[in-house]
Amino acid sequence: MTEDEFFEGFSVPRNKELMRIFRDLDLVENLGSGVPRILRSYGKECFKFTENFLRMTFPATEQVTPQVTEQVTEQVKKLIQVSDNEAKSTSDLMFELGLKHRPTFLYSYLQPALELGYIEMTIPDKPNSRLQKYRLTQLGLVAKQNL
Repeated sequence: MTEDEFFEGFSVPRNKELMRIFRDLDLVENLGSGVPRILRSYGKECFKFTENFLRMTFPATEQVTPQVTEQVTEQVKKLIQVSDNEAKSTSDLMFELGLKHRPTFLYSYLQPALELGYIEMTIPDKPNSRLQKYRLTQLGLVAKQNL
C-alpha cells in the first residue's frame, strides 16, 4: 500500500474472514474509516513511514486536571478532607469525621470514595484484613487541593 492510499483510508485486511465476522457482529465500523478520522484530529506529521514500518506519534494537546465532580457526595468530600498520604485505619478515619456508626461510614463515605478512585487500600488483595488502612490516591490528592 502506498502512503497516499494509506491516507485515503484504503483498507487491506490481512484476514478477510475475520474482518467479515467482526463487521457482521458490529465490532468494527466502516472498513477504512480509521485513518481519515485520525487525520481530522491530528495531521499527517504524526505518521512516519519507513521501508518496512509505520510509526504513529500522537501529541498530547491538553493536560486534563482531575476535579471533584458533581457526583461526589458531601460525605466523600469530608473523607477526602480528613485523609492524606499517611495511611489511616477505619477507626482513625471515623474518629476524625466524628462518626460512631461503622455501617454509615462504610456505605456512605468509604465505599463511594474507593469506587471513584479518591481513596485506595494499603492491602488491596486482602480487603477485609484487620491491618487494612486507607490513603488518598493521586486523584484524591488533586481533589483535596480543589476542595
